[in-house]
Amino acid sequence: MTTYKEIRGTNIEVLASDPDNPVTGQVWYNSTDNVVKGFYVNTGSWATGNAMNIGRRSFTGAGTQTAALTFGGGPAPNPGQASVGNTESYNGTNWTQLNDMSTARRYLGGAGTQTAAIGVGGFDSSNESVDLVELWNGTNWTETTDLANDKRGMAMAGTSTACISFGCTDPSPRRAETESWNGSNWTEVNDLTNGRKSFAGFGTQTAALAAGGGPGLQSVTESWNGSNWTELGALNVGRSYLAGTGTNTSGLAFGGFGDNPRPSATEEWTAGPLTVTFTDS
Repeated sequence: MTTYKEIRGTNIEVLASDPDNPVTGQVWYNSTDNVVKGFYVNTGSWATGNAMNIGRRSFTGAGTQTAALTFGGGPAPNPGQASVGNTESYNGTNWTQLNDMSTARRYLGGAGTQTAAIGVGGFDSSNESVDLVELWNGTNWTETTDLANDKRGMAMAGTSTACISFGCTDPSPRRAETESWNGSNWTEVNDLTNGRKSFAGFGTQTAALAAGGGPGLQSVTESWNGSNWTELGALNVGRSYLAGTGTNTSGLAFGGFGDNPRPSATEEWTAGPLTVTFTDS
């Protein structure tokens, strides 16, 4: 049988602790833990989680992978039906219904945390784009300063004072524009690789993720590093009108519009460097 030394040209290192800066493919024996370990970079993968209480589309989210918030949306694919203001929180395992938004709407943008979020723009029940902005304090929604312009179909990442807005439907069917917000002004930065609308966006102002979207049922995933977008691993279920929350290395994508008109599927995103331990089993 071929040995590790024959393959790699060297024996497995014996170390008292894991190396500070391992490289992809490096293998070593940790003499303190008495195990063989290896290092690789996970470029991204999704896993299924528990479903929401209310299946819907065209809504948004805020928070982290284990402390998430979702709000707004539409109950069915028929654009003539009313928007909803439903709000749900996620504790890493299950979803819980909370107080509704002040103004029901879909195709809105959202950012922030589970207890301090912002919902912007969207499409109200009269099928008109709006400039409304609401703040969430962990219990209730309160209207605050409006957007400069009516807007819908975009995604957002960050907080109410430091975030980015990317993609949208107005005025063209799909746009790749990305804008950064510093709490006072918007600044246009580099575009998405794939122009789209009604997709999941989450993360921070300098480390965001974009997943899915329309037109069609896209599964494309892109990561933002504060300067540029890079395409990564695709969603397992291609869909649009979905929502997401978390960071660009640990997040959730859930709900939307797909082969099932109101899917409640939840997918978890994981990316970044990992150390693995080898066992005899």
